Amino acid sequence: MHGNAYVDITPDILLKAYAAGIFPMAEDADDPTIYWVEPRERGVMPLDGFHVSSRLARTVRQDLFEVVADRDFEAVIAGCAAPRQDGARTWINRRIRDLYGELFDLGYCHTVEVYAGEDRALVGGLYGVSLGAAFFGESMFHVARDASKVALVHLAARLRRGGFRLLDAQFVTGHLAQFGAVEIPRQAYKRQLREAVAATAQWDPAPLSGAEAVALLRG
Repeated sequence: MHGNAYVDITPDILLKAYAAGIFPMAEDADDPTIYWVEPRERGVMPLDGFHVSSRLARTVRQDLFEVVADRDFEAVIAGCAAPRQDGARTWINRRIRDLYGELFDLGYCHTVEVYAGEDRALVGGLYGVSLGAAFFGESMFHVARDASKVALVHLAARLRRGGFRLLDAQFVTGHLAQFGAVEIPRQAYKRQLREAVAATAQWDPAPLSGAEAVALLRG
């Protein structure tokens, strides 16, 4: 599904779209329009089979970064919308930033943030939407090695801790495949989606140590 949306999208409409398996994108940061996407093959990350390599597990356990949740949404989405080193265009325009900011204020959008250095600078993070026991990963970024990987591990651990059933990755990339992301047909995804949205889970922003995060994913 791929069509421009000229009508005004509200947070309520956006949540209904997620519940139906649809999500919005823009062509680039300067394009004011938004279109809806419904992939034929959907990327999902099985929470009961989330893979953390031995090297990354060591990095996470060392707590080299400060990892927190829901502290600074604006900084995270700005990082996700920033130009990429590979020259890829961002799909996050002003309207998307505003919409997800509204969802954050309503308690449906969440961040995992990674800070480092003496000045505790934001060096990586991600954001996504929670609905029932489903979490829809939207975007991530990093400016320090392993920062986005650490954020993803902490996200998955929080979801396991909170009883979430579905971590939607939208599309499978090489980066996500190393964690166990797979593509499933649209109808299979919608079955998982219906069950997850109808269930209850708890997003808990409380601090989580690296050791606890790894143990949750390997337990």
